[in-house]
Amino acid sequence: MFNNIFKFPTLTSEFKSNINQPTALYDLSTHLRTIMREASTDQQDLVILCIGTDRSTGDALGPLTGSKLRSFNPYPHIYGTLDDPVHASNLHEHIQSIQRTFDNPFIIAVDACLGRLESVGCVSLGRGSLKPGAAVNKDLPAVGNAYVTGIVNVSGFMEHLVLQSTRLSLVMKMADTIAHAFSYSLRTYSR
Repeated sequence: MFNNIFKFPTLTSEFKSNINQPTALYDLSTHLRTIMREASTDQQDLVILCIGTDRSTGDALGPLTGSKLRSFNPYPHIYGTLDDPVHASNLHEHIQSIQRTFDNPFIIAVDACLGRLESVGCVSLGRGSLKPGAAVNKDLPAVGNAYVTGIVNVSGFMEHLVLQSTRLSLVMKMADTIAHAFSYSLRTYSR
């Protein structure tokens, strides 16, 4: 459904698209603009928090996305890159730093996740927080006003091993798609 004033889709629930769909990049960036518009309307600082580690292929989606996005776009409020990843050991510190730096930030969290076989390669976007590390039974704080997740592999059995053996090709394609979608959306973002 489209909002008639701005011609942006209304995001009533989670949006999901496979990165191999021809319109995936356009659809994702359009829905990201809808989310970003909420932050600009409420005069909140937009922060993009890319979660994951470069020590696991499947869990590298966040840092890869952060690094790619930083190279595409000079937007300063990007946390989590290959050089400075946000992961289980330092997530609390980064959340506290963001809360100290920004007055009422609007955080869009980016993370990899595991899912059903038919959903591998899909990117999901929605309102609300995400719970990093849930697939591998880590007790980490929920974070974000909105989220972008990439389903990198199948859940259900030996999740640590599954993340380690995830195809780098898939993770790179997902990171490219998400980073380009953010870059396009940030060009029209105004606070």
